Amino acid sequence: MYTPNPQELQRIVLLLEAESNQLKKFLELLEREEAVLVSGDTDGLLPITKEKNDRYRQLQHLHDDRSMLVSRFGYGKGDATMRNLCARQPKALARWDEVLSLAARAKERNHVNGQLIARHMQQTQAALSVLTEAANHPQLYDAGGHSRPSGGGRMLGSA
Repeated sequence: MYTPNPQELQRIVLLLEAESNQLKKFLELLEREEAVLVSGDTDGLLPITKEKNDRYRQLQHLHDDRSMLVSRFGYGKGDATMRNLCARQPKALARWDEVLSLAARAKERNHVNGQLIARHMQQTQAALSVLTEAANHPQLYDAGGHSRPSGGGRMLGSA
């Protein structure tokens, strides 16, 4: 295995800092998304979803850059590898721990938002079912203007 020189280790630190900053912004976005979901303002989701996808792509790009750099050194992926690489640089190790913590928080927040979206979808589906059922069985009124259930009567034009 190759031992990275100080400039290469600095590149890892810079990538970790950028990843940490992007994760913080991603978390802020997930918090905004949750607030919109809780408020029921589904129209507000579209711009958040676009921004969320853009942030995710940026995070993926940073992760890929870091992974490629580490793999060039002959190291594998994962926590143990990053801890080994950052062992002599407390700043880098602290940044790695921050990235892991922020990623875990983002995963949990995204899960909560997914549950909120699922609940909204269930409510919407239930409302659509009620409306569809009502459209298939229109309410009828008798001569006195009182409503009565549809069906059970004679078809028009039948004797």
